[in-house]
Amino acid sequence: MATVQITVPGYGSQTRQHPLDYLKNWRVEVVSSVKHRSHQLHFSQSYSACFLISRKMAYVLNPALSLNFSSFKRKRVRTQYLALAAAGGGSSFNQLLGIKGAARETNKWKIRLQLTKPVTWPPLVCGVVCGAAASGNFNWTLEDVAKSIVCMLMSGPFLTGYTQTINDYYDREIDAINEPYRPIPSGAISENEVITQFCLLLLGGLGLGGLLDVWAGHDFPIVFYLALGGSLVSYIYSAPPLKLKQNGWIGNFALGVSYISLPWWAGQALFGTLTPDIIVLTLLYSIAGLGIGIVNDFKSIEGDRALGLQSLPVAFGAETAKWICVGAIDITQISVVGYLLGAGKPYYALALLSLIIPQVFFQFEYFLKDPLKYDVKYQASAQPFLVLGLLVTALATSH
Repeated sequence: MATVQITVPGYGSQTRQHPLDYLKNWRVEVVSSVKHRSHQLHFSQSYSACFLISRKMAYVLNPALSLNFSSFKRKRVRTQYLALAAAGGGSSFNQLLGIKGAARETNKWKIRLQLTKPVTWPPLVCGVVCGAAASGNFNWTLEDVAKSIVCMLMSGPFLTGYTQTINDYYDREIDAINEPYRPIPSGAISENEVITQFCLLLLGGLGLGGLLDVWAGHDFPIVFYLALGGSLVSYIYSAPPLKLKQNGWIGNFALGVSYISLPWWAGQALFGTLTPDIIVLTLLYSIAGLGIGIVNDFKSIEGDRALGLQSLPVAFGAETAKWICVGAIDITQISVVGYLLGAGKPYYALALLSLIIPQVFFQFEYFLKDPLKYDVKYQASAQPFLVLGLLVTALATSH
C-alpha cells in the first residue's frame, strides 16, 4: 500500500492509502504555465509521497493517483517513468446504479447513466404511487396507468437524474477527496458534457410536467409548477451561493421534501386534489427523509470538513450524528402511527408499526455498528420498509 498525503492550500491535507504495490518507480512532474510552480509525485521502494496541489488541480487524481491529462488545460505536463494505473476491480452493476464500488467505465452512455444514480429513483417512483393512491381517484385503466408512468419518468429519470447530475457537478472538488472514482473527478466525462446533460434532463422533466397538466385537463398547471419548484430546490441545494447542503439540517430536510413530499404531491395532483392536510403529513414524513440524507453524509466527512461544509457528521461527530439519523427516521414514523390512530385508522397504524420494527432491527444490525461501512447495505435492507410504510399511509388517507 502507498501512503499518499494530498495537500490543498487553504483546505488542509488528506492522507490516503492506495494499492500501488505493482508500481516500482513512478514519477510525474506537472508544471503550471500560470504560476510556474512545479508539482512532483515520486514513488520509490518506500511507496510514500507527499503531493502539493492547487485547489483547481485537486480533482485530477483518480483512485489510483493516475493523472487525467485532459483536465490540465493550459498546462504543460512532463513525465518520466509514467505508469498509468489500470482500473482495479469494481462492479459493473454498481457502476450502472451509480453507487460506490463501481467499475471504471469508458462508455459515455453508461457514464451518463451513472451520473443520474438510478439507485435513487425508486423512492420517487414510489412517491408518485403513494400520491395516486392517496387521491382515491386512480383507476386501473390504460390511460391512468400511462399517466402514472409518465409522472414516474418525470420524477425519477428526468428530475432526480437532473438533481444527481447537478449535485455531482458542484461537488466535483469534494468528490476528489471523498469519491475520486466518480465520473467527473476521474475525468471520465468533461464538465461541458455534464452541464449539457443536466440542462437536457431539466428541460425534459419540465416538459413532461406540462404535458401531464394538459393530459389531466388542469386549469392551473400544478404538476409543472411542482416540477419547477422541485428543480429550484435541487439547484439551491447543490449550487452556490445558497448551497443548502452546507447546513446539515436545512440541506437534508430539503432533500427529504424532494424525495418524499414532491413526488407524492405530483401523483396526488395528477389524479385528484392536493389538500392542506396531505401537505402537512408529507412534510412531517420528510423529517424521515432528513434522516435518510444523513446516512449519505458519512461517506463525505473528509471532504465536507476540508471544504467547510457543516454536515451533521462534521458538526456533531459521527457517533452523535448516527443517533440523530435513526431518531429522525423512527420518531417521524411513530408520530405518523399516532396520527393514524387519532384518525380512527387502527389497522393501518398497526401495519405501519409492523414496518418500523424491521427498520429498527437493520439500524442496530448494520448502521449503528458502522455507518460508513454498512451505509449501502443498511439502505438496501431498511429503505423498502420505509417506502412500504409510505404506501400504507397513503392508502389510509385515501379511505
